[in-house]
Amino acid sequence: MRKASVSRKTAETGIEVEINLDGTGRYDCQTGIGFFDHMLDQLARHSLIDMTIRANGDLHVDDHHTVEDTGIAIGQALVKALGDKKGIRRYGHFRLAMDDTQIGAALDLSARPFLVWNVDFPSQKIGTFDTELVREFFQALSTHGGITLHIDRIHGFNSHHIAEATFKAVARALREAVEPDPRMAGVLPSTKGAL
Repeated sequence: MRKASVSRKTAETGIEVEINLDGTGRYDCQTGIGFFDHMLDQLARHSLIDMTIRANGDLHVDDHHTVEDTGIAIGQALVKALGDKKGIRRYGHFRLAMDDTQIGAALDLSARPFLVWNVDFPSQKIGTFDTELVREFFQALSTHGGITLHIDRIHGFNSHHIAEATFKAVARALREAVEPDPRMAGVLPSTKGAL
């Protein structure tokens, strides 16, 4: 089973993450940030990766450390759960429509982290949540998950829809990338012999 758990403790946050790459999208995410929990639920549900997340952060300061450190911990858990990456598809992409918004996400589980971020938000807040933290989450996920990740807002004018479509599009691309490829069972999807 491709499962992993990560515990990350700092002076600012305490994060516990458990994932199962071969799940059904079951989620139980509690970070103390309502909108962020809603986004993490989307990430789990649409990637079909079971996720249990517990985060206790310095929310009296702001949401930044909790969001970023949760991205770090999920990325680290993905690396652990993927193991040697033999037999996976490795690449994934998805264009997702949600009402006024369309988001494109493409990724490579390359162990070469790189984020290309072409997503603008028309507002600085979604409720009390800072929209700039959406990028911070995906930067942390990309860096610590070893993911080359490109995300593009094709169009959209509602900030909630833009954020949610981004999490869903990345989830769908991730679902494709971590799936076993029946034509590549036990084979590393690289001509280099290493990922």
